[in-house]
Amino acid sequence: MVEARKHRATKILQSIPGIGPIRAAVIVGVAGTPHRFRTKRQFWGYCGLGIVTKGTGEYILVDGCVFKSKKQPLVRGLNRNYSRALKRVFKSAAQTVASGQWKSQFDAMVTQGTSESLARLTLARKIASITLALWRKGERYDDRKVKMKHAA
Repeated sequence: MVEARKHRATKILQSIPGIGPIRAAVIVGVAGTPHRFRTKRQFWGYCGLGIVTKGTGEYILVDGCVFKSKKQPLVRGLNRNYSRALKRVFKSAAQTVASGQWKSQFDAMVTQGTSESLARLTLARKIASITLALWRKGERYDDRKVKMKHAA
């Protein structure tokens, strides 16, 4: 905790909903720097929030000729190689904002037919994306700049 206060990034991260001093310290300690990740999807993968698609039977053999199958790859869930600490941080932050500051967005997703667990995952990704963007820019969280979509 004391060591985390030395980093300027912890004040930036604490301004994000659901991220307190302990969660900010874990993010800074585990991720190190936001410049390791080119995109938010790379950060999601590192945090265990990235979707993995796997496809088998991409090509089929018809009358001796090879054709690309029309079947889409199957979604197999979240990636398996990730930082457990960061996944815990973002999923617990999503749980916090789902019952607090972003409750209306969470309820809107659930009423549209999204399962509660998938809605929390969407919020966790949103928090992770905001974290990465603000950490890179060195800005504090501003609620007016955030765009919320009500779809998972």
